[in-house]
Amino acid sequence: MALVHKVALIQLCPKPLAPAENFAKAESFIRNAAREGCRLAVLPEYHLTSWVPDEPNFKESCADSASYVKRYQALAKELNICIVPGTIIEPEGDSLLNIAYFISSDGEVAGRYQKKNLWHPERPHLVSSAHQPHEAFDTPLGRVGMLICWDLAFPEAFRELISDGAQIICIPTFWTMKDVSDKGYSLNPDGEALFLNSTVVSRAFENTCAVVFVNAGGPPGKAENTNFAGLSQLTMPHIGPIGKMGRSEGMSIVELDMSVLEVAEDNYKVREDMKREGWHYAFTQIRDASKL
Repeated sequence: MALVHKVALIQLCPKPLAPAENFAKAESFIRNAAREGCRLAVLPEYHLTSWVPDEPNFKESCADSASYVKRYQALAKELNICIVPGTIIEPEGDSLLNIAYFISSDGEVAGRYQKKNLWHPERPHLVSSAHQPHEAFDTPLGRVGMLICWDLAFPEAFRELISDGAQIICIPTFWTMKDVSDKGYSLNPDGEALFLNSTVVSRAFENTCAVVFVNAGGPPGKAENTNFAGLSQLTMPHIGPIGKMGRSEGMSIVELDMSVLEVAEDNYKVREDMKREGWHYAFTQIRDASKL
């Protein structure tokens, strides 16, 4: 298995209620990434529909979700590239599920994750995965885990994934600069950027893992005048952010060096401590330490 993987961070600006148009744009980015030799392409949360749940046609725009998963599977196989197609909203009866897929380069689904920690305004519209455990899975790049957006705020989610052997954690996100109250925003208009930049780096260090964080961006050249936060980046222990983007739509191609994770674990010994007999936080683990 190669030690260095090229990864495409695709910071898409999704057009509301336009899945076909958004897919076409995503496909174009992925084809460019494959031409550049990328082994993984990651898109943001809600990339097919944007997040406009109060629009009358929102549920209708999610109706063909299964067909888009199949189209991404075919694209992955054709281009020999792994794809995390952001998240895809799936209807289930009267409910909506927010799902992230990891599609392997052979076109097969290697992993599926339903968002667990719902942001407050999402809760009237989406169903959480609740008590289902966070699980990692094997991929051509190594062992991978997935989280979605507000999951980032919960270190417990990361600990559960690295307890299951995750080396890379992909986080498709739809996070804006004004995802707070007016009072919170007035304290620091750049507060959400500070939250994101600080947290994605911290999670990489404290878990000796790579974090592939891909957020939605604003319109090219106009994002600074919108609420889109962007800031997609790969974060690595010892190194910090790699290929960090601004707030506009675009693609950043980065190199993920797996040997850095070995150096980090050799220095910080986070996983070694977690599997040590008598570890003082062992009560927080829901699985054995065999995959650490």
